[in-house]
Amino acid sequence: MTSTFEEIIRRDGRLVYTSVGDSMLPFIRSGKDLLVIEKPQGRLKKYDVPLYRRDSGQYVIHRVLKVRENDYVICGDNRWQRETGITDRHILGVLTAIVRDGKTISVQDRNYLRKVHLWCDFFWIRAAILWTKALPWRVRRKLRRWKGRA
Repeated sequence: MTSTFEEIIRRDGRLVYTSVGDSMLPFIRSGKDLLVIEKPQGRLKKYDVPLYRRDSGQYVIHRVLKVRENDYVICGDNRWQRETGITDRHILGVLTAIVRDGKTISVQDRNYLRKVHLWCDFFWIRAAILWTKALPWRVRRKLRRWKGRA
């Protein structure tokens, strides 16, 4: 019998798993890094990395860029489109450590936090780079759609 992330966190107080996908590069490597997720203690803060469940049922782990009164502005470290409308009811847990190549890196580690601040505080530069990098893919997709109508 398999358990959901919610059940594991509720039962054990923590979840350790390997993520899938590239949305959190360079800080989380898909299929390589182990993530330690624990129950959140109160509201999240800027730079926290929550595991949340969208209304569609999809599990996501992205970083908080802004804390608002009723929700959070969240974005993957390897994404440029921000997501809003994620509320505390969506949040299942928060990243507390990453195990990389056998070494545990706390999200409170100074070096880790310094890199996170640089990455997030210059969001517009990162967004411009990622948007430009994805431009050829978007153009090809539009051309395929256009050819399909002809």
